[in-house]
Amino acid sequence: MFKWLFPKKIQTQTPLYEERQEDFSDVTIVAEYFKDLTGVTFDKQISILNSKAKSFCQNNNIYSYRELLEKISNDADLKQDLINRLTTNETFFYREFNQIAELVSLVKQENHPVRILCAPCATGEESYSIAIALLEAGIASNRFKIIGIDINSEAITKAKEANYRERNVRNLSDELQQRYFIQEGEIFHLKSDIKQLVEFHIFNIFEERFKSLEKFDYIFSRNMLIYFDAPTKQKAVEVLESMQKDQTKKIFFGHADLF
Repeated sequence: MFKWLFPKKIQTQTPLYEERQEDFSDVTIVAEYFKDLTGVTFDKQISILNSKAKSFCQNNNIYSYRELLEKISNDADLKQDLINRLTTNETFFYREFNQIAELVSLVKQENHPVRILCAPCATGEESYSIAIALLEAGIASNRFKIIGIDINSEAITKAKEANYRERNVRNLSDELQQRYFIQEGEIFHLKSDIKQLVEFHIFNIFEERFKSLEKFDYIFSRNMLIYFDAPTKQKAVEVLESMQKDQTKKIFFGHADLF
């Protein structure tokens, strides 16, 4: 009796798990990993890297940069997703056209079919620009083969699909747009016979398997070196030179790729 005089003890449930705390305090470990993996340095864009890497982790239920590095070491798909998130691919047709025109002139002088590499190829505009320029110069499609490579798998997918917006084709004349594209609303679909002139692959030039590609007569590597520090630039140049059939021929670098 008199139990009502004594309050009941309130039982508390033991949580099934402890709430995990985020720790995104040191993004430099991601910067160092990404540089070792791709050569790209974020030394002058560390805040941009932190923003991108943090949002990537949060979208994948990852609570720290150390956990991120642990997971991508065992998950190739997650690693590729990170590469896609941290690399940019903004370009357009006939960009820095003087270099393309120079290439056309050189190919005209060749007495054999040539192999041309675009590294990186981003979403395909440069590779297709070269194909269009060669055709416009009267060079038969069986006289050249173009291969585009990039570390960004999403960019490669878009390159293969070859669907572009007006901003991507703005440097092309109306005549060229009509000749090589089918326009549907705001989308310009590259015609299939032009798409077939270019092969696209996911490759990192610093991976050993990159050397499994056959050597090339001409190499375009525009606006890649700007993302590297000086030692990595030199290493990249040496790798590209090793892929040349004839090292007396120039490699086409972008105007922003200063040494």
